[in-house]
Amino acid sequence: MYSFKNDYSEGAHPKILNTLLQSNMTQEEGYGYDTHTQNAICKIKNLIGNQNIDIHLISGGTQTNLVAIGAFLRPYEACICVHTGHIAVHETGAIEYTGHKVITVDSNDGKINAKKIQEVLDHHIDEHAVKPKLVYISNPTELGTIYTKEELKNLSEFCNSNNLILYADGARLGSAICVKEANLTLSDMCKFTDAFFIGGTKNGALLGEALIIKNENLKEDFRYHIKQKGALLAKGRLLGIQFEELFRDNLYFELANHANEMANILTKGLKEANCKFLINSPTNQIFPILNNKIIKKLQEKFSFYIWEKVDDKNSAVRLVTSWSTPKEVVLEFINEFKKI
Repeated sequence: MYSFKNDYSEGAHPKILNTLLQSNMTQEEGYGYDTHTQNAICKIKNLIGNQNIDIHLISGGTQTNLVAIGAFLRPYEACICVHTGHIAVHETGAIEYTGHKVITVDSNDGKINAKKIQEVLDHHIDEHAVKPKLVYISNPTELGTIYTKEELKNLSEFCNSNNLILYADGARLGSAICVKEANLTLSDMCKFTDAFFIGGTKNGALLGEALIIKNENLKEDFRYHIKQKGALLAKGRLLGIQFEELFRDNLYFELANHANEMANILTKGLKEANCKFLINSPTNQIFPILNNKIIKKLQEKFSFYIWEKVDDKNSAVRLVTSWSTPKEVVLEFINEFKKI
């Protein structure tokens, strides 16, 4: 049974595993001061084109979000995100556990805009309520939609004019950047946000995310926050090696592009069979609407999540392709759907 449940069911790309093995007996400094981590940071800085950013490698997305947001905000400050945002739904209240309220706004496409943020600001005007300070987005969103360069620019301008921090969760950032219509680069992500992270866990690494902090006001003592939250690995080389390999010879974007291509083939094949979709997603998460009986039949050969009920007979499911999804499995899914 092949799983379309997520993009981290597999282990890691062979190049990463080979380098981990080859470097295994070489002694290195700990806590991110090893040669591999320093080399990875250098590669990312050069790719972004900014030598003044701080880069920290952290083991997972939820951990990165709670360390970063917890560090960036004062005790009475809060963050704003859409109601489907990862920090609002899928992180077990990790942000609230750091003492910061998550203010959610409704969204049909998983994205937030200036109008929605302004509505929050208009309702939080004095010290009797929390102070909205940080705007959280993810790119792609939880619905697989993306922010274009222009949308990100507009958000950035609004946040700057209202003294708000713009923070981007990039767990699947490679997938978003590889959508041509987005017209987006890592340099753009850095230019238009105060901080963001590049996800490795969901794009070929065993684990790990690379947090980039551009805003000078957010950099001070950040390693103290990482250590206090249990996220400063003694064997930091494990993270360094992985990002060193991911950003060697364009591997990171090759893997993300493959995941997108497999999802696009799935989408095209299902649409040709008259399948409707909950939302238009150009990335590696797609949400076809299927008859419940068809879902049960498909689940005999494939595993995937039922996302939400559409009506008494139909549900939207989530299919996620990965950096290593075989094309033949994608075609098999389409053929099974057509047969049923």
